[in-house]
Amino acid sequence: MRKLALSDEILLSIQQPARYIGGEINSVCKDPSSVDVRFAMCFPDVYDIGMSHLGIQILYDMLNKMPDVYCERVYSPWTDLDAIMREKHIPLFAIESQDPVKDFDILGITLQYEMCYTNILQILDLSGIPLHGSDRTWDDPIVIGGGPCAYNPEPIAEFFDLFYIGEGETAYRQLIDIYKDSRKNGESRETFLKRAAGVPGIYVPSLYEPEYHEDGTLKAFRPTCPEAPEKVVKQLVLDMTEAVYPEKPLVPFIKVTQDRVVLEIMRGCIRGCRFCQAGMIYRPVREKNVERLKDLAYKMLKNTGHEEISLSSLSSSDYRSLEELVRFLIEEFHGKGVNVSLPSLRIDAFSLDVMSKVQDVKKSSLTFAPEAGSQRLRDVINKGLTEEEILQGAADAFKGGWNRVKLYFMLGLPTETVEDMEGIALLSEKIAEEYYEIPKDQRNGKVQVVASTSFFVPKPFTPFQWARMSTKEEFLDKARVVNRKMKEMLNHRSLKYNWHEADVTVLEGVLARGDRRVAAVIEEAYRNGALYDAWSESFRNDIWMKAFETCGVDIDFYTTRERSLDELFPWDFIDTGVSKEFLKREWNSAVNGTVTPNCRERCSGCGVRRFGGGVCFEDQD
Repeated sequence: MRKLALSDEILLSIQQPARYIGGEINSVCKDPSSVDVRFAMCFPDVYDIGMSHLGIQILYDMLNKMPDVYCERVYSPWTDLDAIMREKHIPLFAIESQDPVKDFDILGITLQYEMCYTNILQILDLSGIPLHGSDRTWDDPIVIGGGPCAYNPEPIAEFFDLFYIGEGETAYRQLIDIYKDSRKNGESRETFLKRAAGVPGIYVPSLYEPEYHEDGTLKAFRPTCPEAPEKVVKQLVLDMTEAVYPEKPLVPFIKVTQDRVVLEIMRGCIRGCRFCQAGMIYRPVREKNVERLKDLAYKMLKNTGHEEISLSSLSSSDYRSLEELVRFLIEEFHGKGVNVSLPSLRIDAFSLDVMSKVQDVKKSSLTFAPEAGSQRLRDVINKGLTEEEILQGAADAFKGGWNRVKLYFMLGLPTETVEDMEGIALLSEKIAEEYYEIPKDQRNGKVQVVASTSFFVPKPFTPFQWARMSTKEEFLDKARVVNRKMKEMLNHRSLKYNWHEADVTVLEGVLARGDRRVAAVIEEAYRNGALYDAWSESFRNDIWMKAFETCGVDIDFYTTRERSLDELFPWDFIDTGVSKEFLKREWNSAVNGTVTPNCRERCSGCGVRRFGGGVCFEDQD
């Protein structure tokens, strides 16, 4: 029997003790003394969320296939255990071996969402690792961050030793070999970091220095030594079919957010929505071979016992072999008690036909993401979806037996007018009217249309990175406009409207486009009790507002300030392949309401063709 880090008494006193004991099906157990490098892979949120993250499953599988590496997992302790660990001075531990995280060689932290930044400090603090990279010695693990938020690492730069820019399957072997060599030769930590800076995709923040203008904008951002490159180029997997993928994914003991087999069918998106960071940083689109996916589906279902398989991508409808894959999954598994889940579909005749086969119509609702209420604003954001297509999709769905529709919109988009806001209610009403066009004896009860709005946050490496963001008050005023218009609709009893918290959105906006000066605010907020900020029941806006005041950091500088096209951004040292010139062109197209065709219709010269693969070369295969 393994010795657990927590006593029975503690385990019995907390929620969901299975979050902390390990031993799940398909978890990897190695003898720590038989490996050269111990790697703690961390998701800075509660186990239930972290276990649903595909990226960690892929890296866990990849690293544990290396005979000289043992990769274990770490998640943020929930608030009940957090309090006990602090009171009893219990160090944070890895799930598999239950050993303290501080004893590991490398701590890799996934940066999925800005609102998890205080949880990163919780991880370091409970592990007994100094919060600042500059205070660490070889007695501490090398702390490395990766994931979508690493595309602007500056607000959290001083808490990390390294950042991995891009997809994790490519450069870890080289980095681990340099680590091993550095330790073997007795080199200093600083020497190792300089050597690591030479690995493609690795950013070492301590080797760079920002300089600011008097108005607070960035004047220069330079490497301080010859080992650090001026540009850090993102790393990506060009051959998705041969890329490492877990055939034996971890199976949790408790219900988690994504309790199913996840089949990644492709990376990237051809659509080019101007608000979408993922659609830009994961370019170009790269597909997995359909035969490989069929093989993976068999193996993963067999090795997990899961009863659902979900297709993962940014836009599943754009996978060229979707029809073949879906028909295979339905024929092979649906009759055997396995559900097939198809998120990220564009609602068309094929999608509805498929969903009618794999869903229980009485229990499910259909999801559309028009993003904007008017066609004008959908053109501004390059959504590539017309009102006619939305209404036709809804009509076809209602005829097929659906009677519940969820609609997702954003408020605060660039160039937005009151007419655009009211358009959310008008479009919702038009969709309800489509239902009532069906003869009464053929309807499936009453229709329910649920419209939800999130508030727009400009993100780095998107055409909207120059955009002004709304204030909290402006966001709430916009939500009131929509809510008022919803109540005026003839079918208002069939319509429901929800909106996101505005104060969380404003904070996300600061963290998304922040620079190194924001780090002091994050640390101050954490020391005053900010934790699990992504959870509405834990978020304390007053702590954050006081932290901004204490640190003398102006929120509006990062959110509502107008930015000129020639401003140097804190993330401009990163090369994603998408050129800044392309993003500028797209920003101007947005202002003019001009639509850009998707990647398969016409190449728009974004710059990623130089990577030499994916959708840029499909017709030449």
